[in-house]
Amino acid sequence: MPSPSLTSIAPATYALILAAYLIGSLSGSLLLGRLRGVDIRQLGSGNAGGTNAFRTQGLRFALGVVVIDIGKGMLAAWLALRYAPVASTLSVTAHGYAAAFAAVLGHVWPLWHGFRGGKGAATVVGGLLVLWPFAIPALLIVWVATLVLSGYVGLATVLAALCLPLLAWWSDAGEPRLWFACAAALLIVYTHRGNLARLRAGTESRFARARLLHRLRRG
Repeated sequence: MPSPSLTSIAPATYALILAAYLIGSLSGSLLLGRLRGVDIRQLGSGNAGGTNAFRTQGLRFALGVVVIDIGKGMLAAWLALRYAPVASTLSVTAHGYAAAFAAVLGHVWPLWHGFRGGKGAATVVGGLLVLWPFAIPALLIVWVATLVLSGYVGLATVLAALCLPLLAWWSDAGEPRLWFACAAALLIVYTHRGNLARLRAGTESRFARARLLHRLRRG
């Protein structure tokens, strides 16, 4: 099926994608950090995401961050499905995935916060909860298993993200889902490039409490 030209796409489509990016630009950690008088980009790893929020500000703060970052992915996808122009060259489903990815881009490069945001995983999950909820259990199994066995949050997130294209291919997904899966996986690998470099160098921090295999060996 030929791809639609930019001139054939309805103006409402561009408006929905722009709105999704702006929603994604609302960073949970930075918004909550302002209430606490901190900028977590100046603390810990310097990343405005849930893991750094947990390590520097504690569990309750991190939960609030994750709720916001997942919620904005859900909102962006829902709005696109709800208000997608019916007579457009793009399907309603394609609108949903395009908006979800725009929200992820907003999270990583937020307009409201100097284009310095988080790594995008939670917002990807938010979009999937609306658009492809059946993928979440498989991703969660891979994420938890990797975290428990290795203790590396970044590695767990990357491996879970890389499962997305495989799931889309295995389930014979349509083009919008397949393109989103590939784009999201590549973006997550890119945003975690620092984690991967530290893994190769042996300097990546572990989440020691979750490293069950090591604890069993010691026991």
